[in-house]
Amino acid sequence: MKRTIRVYQVDAFTREKLTGNPAGVVMDARGLSEVQMQKIARELNNSETAFLFPGKPGEYDVHIRFFTPTREVPICGHGTVASHYVRALELGLERAKVVQLSGAGRFSVDVEKQNGEYQVIMAQGQAEFGAPLTEEQRSKLCRALGLAADDLREDCPLCGASTGAAKVMVGIRELSKLHALTPNMEALKELSREIGINGYHVFTLHPGEEPLVHARMFAPANGNNEDPVTGTANGPLGAYLVRFGLLPGEGFQVQFTVVQGEAMGRPGSMVVRVALEHGAPKEIQIIGQAVIAFQTELEMECEEDG
Repeated sequence: MKRTIRVYQVDAFTREKLTGNPAGVVMDARGLSEVQMQKIARELNNSETAFLFPGKPGEYDVHIRFFTPTREVPICGHGTVASHYVRALELGLERAKVVQLSGAGRFSVDVEKQNGEYQVIMAQGQAEFGAPLTEEQRSKLCRALGLAADDLREDCPLCGASTGAAKVMVGIRELSKLHALTPNMEALKELSREIGINGYHVFTLHPGEEPLVHARMFAPANGNNEDPVTGTANGPLGAYLVRFGLLPGEGFQVQFTVVQGEAMGRPGSMVVRVALEHGAPKEIQIIGQAVIAFQTELEMECEEDG
């Protein structure tokens, strides 16, 4: 049967339209096939498009699937923020704790309305870390990014960090170098095939300043050369900074702000919060806002029992 589907274009991690990270949000995607969802994601051509399905009472409140223009991915930070922003608007929520099911499992999302604006707090659980890159892999990465060995921070191991979608963390010394990067995307793709990690999160640290972190994230193996603002990279970055002593592991939690997307002309920001247990990183949250750039309707042939 034919059904009219509501489609939103949402800019996440910003309150200014046409900045931040754009995501498609398809509300009530029941009856859409995987082929149809992939075609819609390709048509919208965002780094990810989110498709929302009803929850199961007592288990989870909403099921969200995420598609890049070329494939399905288990989780997407900015797509999650965008989805819960739209859902809160449609339902008229003031405050809610939502259990979301995605390809990365179940986790909670808090929605809060402050001064008339929603903020979305996404739990990411604990980060996992991979082994450091070998010297040969380190050299390949530097060449692909256009970095010299001494551009790297010595206190930042080159290793993967993940809360569901691993990224290689790459700490460098100079903000001007970060903004000037012009990576060889084919070389990054080749390295991704070798190490099994598709994203490279390059960042600088600015202790005593606000924001603490400026970053860029490259993932050409996912069909996304550069992502404007990346929740699934900055969340594990928080745990990485604690684990390797780059943030003080004191008290019950640490919190900092990340700015990303500046070099693309799409700046956005988020707050990263890391809970601590005996100085070690535990659960992670990212906090962001969003704004609807535009919305439309799409008439699709859907399965009747979807």
